[in-house]
Amino acid sequence: MAIPYPHFIASEKAAMDAGLLHPSSPSVILTQDDLKKIAAYKAVEYVESGMVLGLGTGSTAKHAVERIGELLRQGKLKDIVGIPTSKKTHEQALSLGIPLSDLDSHPVVDLAIDGADEVDPFLNLVKGRGGSLLREKMVEGACKKFIVIVDESKLVNYLGGSRLAMPVEVIQFCWKFTASRLQNLFHQSGCVAKLRTFPDTADPFVTDNGNFVVDLYFDRSIGDLKAASDSILQLPGVVEHGMFLDMATTVIVAGELGLTLKNK
Repeated sequence: MAIPYPHFIASEKAAMDAGLLHPSSPSVILTQDDLKKIAAYKAVEYVESGMVLGLGTGSTAKHAVERIGELLRQGKLKDIVGIPTSKKTHEQALSLGIPLSDLDSHPVVDLAIDGADEVDPFLNLVKGRGGSLLREKMVEGACKKFIVIVDESKLVNYLGGSRLAMPVEVIQFCWKFTASRLQNLFHQSGCVAKLRTFPDTADPFVTDNGNFVVDLYFDRSIGDLKAASDSILQLPGVVEHGMFLDMATTVIVAGELGLTLKNK
C-alpha cells in the first residue's frame, strides 16, 4: 500500500525526523511501513531523559527502538533504561547501545511503546501475532503510560474483527487438548483454533518462553471481553492471551490524513 501523505501539524515533525518528508515537498508517497515509522517517531517524542522504557516488539515497535538509540547517540536523550519485551528486541537494543535491565530491577516502568495487531474503539488491543504476548503484557502492565503505535489498517470495530489471529500462549503438554477447549469455549463466535507453525517446515512456533501459540479465528464478536479473558485464563494449560484490555493510555494512528492521537 502506498498513499500520498500531506502536511499536518501533528505529523509533520515526526515525518521529517523519520526522513520521509521535506519542507520543499508538498506531498510524498508513503508505504505502510513508512506510516508505521512516522507513528513510532511521534511516540518517541514522549520519551524523556532518565526514563525507564518498555521496548516493544514487532515491525512498528522496531522503528521506535531505532529512534531511541539514535537520540541516545546524538546526546538528545540520556540515562535511559530499556526493558525489552522479547529476545529479538533485546538484541536490537544492545546493537544500538541502549542500556537494558528487567522488571526485577525496575518493577515500575515510566513509559512503554509498542505496536498492536488490532485496536477497537475503546482502545482495547489484540497483540502477539509476533509471538511475544506474554513478555509484552508483563512489561506493559507495569508501566505508567502505554503508547500504542499503529497504521490505520489495525483499527477494528471489535476485537477479532479483522478475522486474523487472536493468539493464546499455551504450554506444549497436551496442546491439542487445550486448543480444543479454547475452540469450544467460543463456538458461538464461529471460533477455529490452529496451532501456529512455520509455513516452510510446518514445525510449531515456539515462544521465547518455550511455549506454543494457538491462534483463534472468529467469525463473529466474542462479546464481553473481560468475561472472555477470564474464561481463557481459567483453562489449565493456558499461559496468557493476546487481548490487552484497558491497558493503552494513548494510541497513535498513522493514516492518509496524517496522525491521529486517541487518548483514554
